[in-house]
Amino acid sequence: MNQLQNNFIFSLKPRLVCMLLVLAFASPFTGSLAAQKLTANTSAPAQPASLEDRRKELNAVIHEYWEDHLRHSPEFASTIGDLRFNDQITDYSLQAINESLAREEGYMMRLAAIDAAGMTDQEQLNRDLLLRGFVQDIEGAGFKEWVMPISQQGGIYSEYPQLVMELSFKTEKDYDDWIARLRALPGAFDQVITNMSIGVEDGRVPPKFVLEEALVNIKSLGEQKAEDSPLALPLKKFPSSIDAAAQERIKVEMLDVIAKKDLPAYKRLATYVEKSYIPAARTEPGASALPDGARYYAFLLRRTTTTDFTAEQIHQIGLDEVKRDEAEMLAIATKLGYKDLASFRAAVKADPKFKATSRENLLDAYRGYLMPMQARLPQLFGRLPKAPFEVVAVPEYLEKNAAPAYYEAGTPDGSRPGRLNINTYKATDRNLFSVEDIAYHEGLPGHHLQISIAQELEGVPEFRKIKHYTAYTEGWGLYAEQLGKDIGLYQNPYSDYGRLEGDIWRAIRLVVDTGVHSKHWTREQMVQFFHDHSSVDETSIQSEVDRYIAWPGQATAYKIGQLKILELRARAKKELGEKFDIRAFHDEVLDSGALPLDVLDARVNQWIDAQKKR
Repeated sequence: MNQLQNNFIFSLKPRLVCMLLVLAFASPFTGSLAAQKLTANTSAPAQPASLEDRRKELNAVIHEYWEDHLRHSPEFASTIGDLRFNDQITDYSLQAINESLAREEGYMMRLAAIDAAGMTDQEQLNRDLLLRGFVQDIEGAGFKEWVMPISQQGGIYSEYPQLVMELSFKTEKDYDDWIARLRALPGAFDQVITNMSIGVEDGRVPPKFVLEEALVNIKSLGEQKAEDSPLALPLKKFPSSIDAAAQERIKVEMLDVIAKKDLPAYKRLATYVEKSYIPAARTEPGASALPDGARYYAFLLRRTTTTDFTAEQIHQIGLDEVKRDEAEMLAIATKLGYKDLASFRAAVKADPKFKATSRENLLDAYRGYLMPMQARLPQLFGRLPKAPFEVVAVPEYLEKNAAPAYYEAGTPDGSRPGRLNINTYKATDRNLFSVEDIAYHEGLPGHHLQISIAQELEGVPEFRKIKHYTAYTEGWGLYAEQLGKDIGLYQNPYSDYGRLEGDIWRAIRLVVDTGVHSKHWTREQMVQFFHDHSSVDETSIQSEVDRYIAWPGQATAYKIGQLKILELRARAKKELGEKFDIRAFHDEVLDSGALPLDVLDARVNQWIDAQKKR
């Protein structure tokens, strides 16, 4: 173990021992009760006597934490429109990681010492959610996730090519800030290589084939000419406010930094991955092959789903949902004249009319479904987002391993719209019958509506506006697919079949994610389960199973979150009867931003009780 790691771990004892014990005996970590347990188990200073003083201390911790987060995550600050740190990059060193955890410990101790009695509902929620996050980060630190920082899904090699597309270049300073970041980038690459070397020593390395795929992406970015690199994207178009002389200076400086510093850094990273990292990679794909792998995967499931479901329980839920979806799909197939689901799937997969004809045809198909849904939104929601929205293609340098579609949030001030990114790689292999449900999930009323409303909330701290509990956020997206069916869309039976394909896809995720990470499934078993229970196109299957391997637990959140929201809606309908209002229910689910599922459950119960008294 590295001496810096030893120093940090010993600095947390004995105070954190009792905190981590709380985690072991309080799953899931829920609301103020867990916070009270944590308070009782810490040697915290005496609490301020008055409500006003306690409220001031809470607001001070929240403000200090948020400023700290922006200062030490300058790229994130830039993406939300805070330009104060636009010329800086994240410090990836082990020392910086340890210092970050130590700062979180300090915030955690201060929060645990604050009695929330008498505070508003939202203030208590602020305290509990922030405290919950700190406790989770401290627990997660034991698994040293920073020593496995790259995969085919991304890493530092892809973060800056992605970041540049999220920034605006309006002034000469914007360009100079970017050049400053490019100058600092090679040092960050070296820090990441050091962290990977520590992972090799500890036996914490991703699977070999994952790194082989990542290597292709790294080499592709490193072998480009400076002027063709996505890092040089700001040079493609200058604003008229920057004069010709300044433009020439900026162009020379930026291309010089990219050519002499950044591209060599990419090549150093590629050499390390090829010569040192891949030879040390593990052969078994599942997280269970890592040191403390079973415990780590259990932690990931708790963090991702915000439930206390075990891997075995999630696996069974997946099997049950696959069976339910297949029964509905069979009903559609029978209605369309097919004797069984297998023959229907084969016919659909073979029929060229269900494939896109071009990249632009695929983009147009998504846009065509979003307009009718947008017109229906006032029937379903009392509050709608103000943020603009657009459909764009995934950048070519990312498309090979990217998901079929994903949402990219806009800036809170509306200067950058929310974007539905469509993967047009091998567009003619993409299924058109899946477009409608993906459009609802990633666009409207899915991620764009939910995330934009969260960003536009008033009276809540900034960390609440941008926090994305995966089970809530992705559960909402999958719920949005079902909502389209509930209001009479999916008029084409093949699109309805596509909806069920989307749903069974997420159910399959529960099975194959837990299969590979807790049951020692091979990659081939994962692929075969997809083939046996879906007609998902081969390109997507191959990239998806690799995603689950590289990102343990994340894919389980979708179905778990959707089922919880559907459960809450059914509960509200049953309890309220004629008083049930779908618009009010949706507003209640969305009005506090993303929440852990246990917290959402408690809040909806409170809302139901309040509605009964009206």
